[in-house]
Amino acid sequence: MADERALYRLMTWLTPSFPVGAFSYSHGLEWVIEQETVRDAESLRNWIADLLRLGSGRNDAILCAEAWRRADAADWQGLAELAELGLALAPSAERHLETRMQGKAFAGAIAASWPCTATSRLIDATGGEIAYPVAVGAAAAGHGLALSETVGAYLHAFVSTLISVGVRLIPLGQTDGQRLLAALEARVAEIAAQAVSGSIEDLGGATYLADIASMNHETQYTRLFRS
Repeated sequence: MADERALYRLMTWLTPSFPVGAFSYSHGLEWVIEQETVRDAESLRNWIADLLRLGSGRNDAILCAEAWRRADAADWQGLAELAELGLALAPSAERHLETRMQGKAFAGAIAASWPCTATSRLIDATGGEIAYPVAVGAAAAGHGLALSETVGAYLHAFVSTLISVGVRLIPLGQTDGQRLLAALEARVAEIAAQAVSGSIEDLGGATYLADIASMNHETQYTRLFRS
């Protein structure tokens, strides 16, 4: 596939306008912002960088890469098992909702507008109950998109969504948001490369405060986000 067409599809699927509702989830950030654990651009950058290096960002990249590999190999049973594992890794009810609902919406939108065998087989095997990074990786492989570009684009979308939360809640200016994207570029490239060269055996994390934040958000009195 020509690079232009591959880029077009990744930009379409991982843009904020793609109908997965990413704007409605904060990944627990809403709670830590209310607690003032994250209170400015620097603390937001550190929070996201830790998620990328030690937490959900890293694990999502590994799941996305592994889904790509299994779909590329037409390992449909393995892909379905990976979708189940991705959901099981969610540390709280809201994080489970976040990845499940986005995965289901993403797979449904791909099936309706950009159909491919990998997505169809994944939906049939799981009933649409799919962790978001698994849905993205499978669709990308089904359309012949490169693994490294897929994982990098997924992580860019992950970071962009969290920065958007900070811009709205802290609040930060739009220019601060762009500075944060630039500051995290090298970290995104590093984690994407690790996921591409790694395997499912590399899954794991140590961002306990982020997990606890997502649990506390479930009972937060005033909130704008679903997670």
